[in-house]
Amino acid sequence: MLVGIDASRAVADRPTGTETYSRRLIQGFLSGDSGHRFRLYFRGPPPDGLFRGSELRVLPFPRLWTHLRLSWEMARHPPQVLFVPAHVIPLIHPCPTLVTVHDLGYLLYPEAHPLRQRVYLDLSTRWNAHTATHLLADSDATRTDLVGHYGVPADKITVAYPGIDESLQPVGETAAIRAAKARYGITGDYLLYLGTLQPRKNLVRLVEAFAGFAAKGPPSPVRLVLAGKRGWLDDDLVKVVERERLGDRVLFPGYIADEDKAALLSGALAFVFPSLYEGFGLPVLEAQACGCPVITSITSSLPEVAGDGALLVDPEDTVAIAAAIGRLATDPELCQRLVELGFANARRFSWQSCVETVLGVLDQHFC
Repeated sequence: MLVGIDASRAVADRPTGTETYSRRLIQGFLSGDSGHRFRLYFRGPPPDGLFRGSELRVLPFPRLWTHLRLSWEMARHPPQVLFVPAHVIPLIHPCPTLVTVHDLGYLLYPEAHPLRQRVYLDLSTRWNAHTATHLLADSDATRTDLVGHYGVPADKITVAYPGIDESLQPVGETAAIRAAKARYGITGDYLLYLGTLQPRKNLVRLVEAFAGFAAKGPPSPVRLVLAGKRGWLDDDLVKVVERERLGDRVLFPGYIADEDKAALLSGALAFVFPSLYEGFGLPVLEAQACGCPVITSITSSLPEVAGDGALLVDPEDTVAIAAAIGRLATDPELCQRLVELGFANARRFSWQSCVETVLGVLDQHFC
């Protein structure tokens, strides 16, 4: 069977979760012997050698690439199945379609998204949900949201858990950790957040909770590192840091290169991820794989993903977040227990398993 894939999101220079998902799935398809042929569609030429073993179609177009240029390609040269792992189904698609829906956070926390983006996400996800032949969801939580909010039949959705990068392992070399910290201007002990800086990640409350923890005067100054690229509606985050007079304790190092992620996670006192809503929550698994104790939310998919290897808190309760930080900063036995449980939990997820699930959906629903 010829499977066409919208691979336009798989070649980002600084990939976030959905872009990593696209790339790893495609690479997994091409590394095995599924019996299918794959045709990949791009806006511009992909890096040489990244997707060996597939047919590449580069379709340059300045605007509305999906609904105009990819639609035109579908009308003229349709594959037998079109898979869209991280975007929207083109308006013209004469073939059956498989699409991944990653989350519905814009519906549950609309205030965390600009109006224009919220409207677009609702329209595009609604289109995907009702147009696709079959849907993939990153978690049971997202599957439940699709059924509840868009009325999608449950048997039209398959959960395919993403995996984690196999290279993410504890870094035991103190020199490597020191070097990574120096590259991002981090000194001393620190709590780490990794992800886009946007309201849905609940970072204003995290800073307020950190201020409450810091006011109690831990034995040595602990810093809060909010690492990731700037997102939308992040002005309140800067204001709360200024209001709490934490300019020297809260660091914004920007995007963290993949090669530094394991070292920074390994060196942190704890990974703090009190997000309001996540369709999957990949950073939680990345922290667990690197032996970092985790604090995360009791909402959406996060308990499903974190398992027993995290302290779960109400993300809207800053006192509870501060208390969790205090526990991990002062209780090494609890930290060690969470590390061990986190290792066991992270082993439940792999890209190979995700690839096999998606290929099984293609075989069951499209062949």
